[in-house]
Amino acid sequence: MSLASPAYIEIIDFIAAGTTPESVAHFQPSETAQERVAILLERQQENSLSPDEEAELDHFMDLEHILRMAKARARQILASGQ
Repeated sequence: MSLASPAYIEIIDFIAAGTTPESVAHFQPSETAQERVAILLERQQENSLSPDEEAELDHFMDLEHILRMAKARARQILASGQ
């Protein structure tokens, strides 16, 4: 699995550019990254993922979990007016 996958690059660029609670709360992966994940999920259902693709999907799911947690915290910060 290459770290050069679209989801990784987008998240790395997003973090490197600096974030605010607003930007975290509104972050969405690009259509390209979303399409890649959809393809991987479809292939997973067909039991046709290669080991590298399975690792890529696993890593994306980890990133998705972290982003959901960050978004929830960002929304808490925004709601509290901090």
